[in-house]
Amino acid sequence: MNKRIAILATNGFEESELKSPKEAMEKEGFQVDIVSLESGKIKAWDNGNWSNEYQVDKTVDQVSANDYNALVLPGGVINPDYLRRSDAALGFVKDFFKQKKPVAAICHAPWTLISAEVVKGRTMTSFHSIRKDLENAGANWVDKEVVVDEGFVTSRNPDDLPAFNAKVIEEINEGKHEEQHA
Repeated sequence: MNKRIAILATNGFEESELKSPKEAMEKEGFQVDIVSLESGKIKAWDNGNWSNEYQVDKTVDQVSANDYNALVLPGGVINPDYLRRSDAALGFVKDFFKQKKPVAAICHAPWTLISAEVVKGRTMTSFHSIRKDLENAGANWVDKEVVVDEGFVTSRNPDDLPAFNAKVIEEINEGKHEEQHA
């Protein structure tokens, strides 16, 4: 069965954290959609500057977690801050956890997960500057290149992408995790 993956992002996402997992998943034969708050194009952030534009495949109000096998959240500082202000984006994220489907987040992306209230009791990592935010939200934060907690994959920064991509693909291939908490 062909796997469908949603990458949820908006303007200000860290370019490598969208591009690298997308290419790795497409190489596996997965169909990958860039899902965003609005249609059109979203602008990447790279090395402290605005970078390339990426075509949005679907808007968050056109899709549901039922349409996908997994969710990937790239980081960047601006991107998750916009996403966590969107009730539609937060609902989309929560549904993946409710359905026990794999979710992967890197760098600052867990900011969105904090607002979706899905990190309490989970072991995870992130960019070091948001460690306290995650701990205050009830997560068990660890400093590792990739952490997997029942289908929930997290990494710290773009240097971790090779390990992150490999684990994301492994979890997608494994599918649902029945023990995952909502």
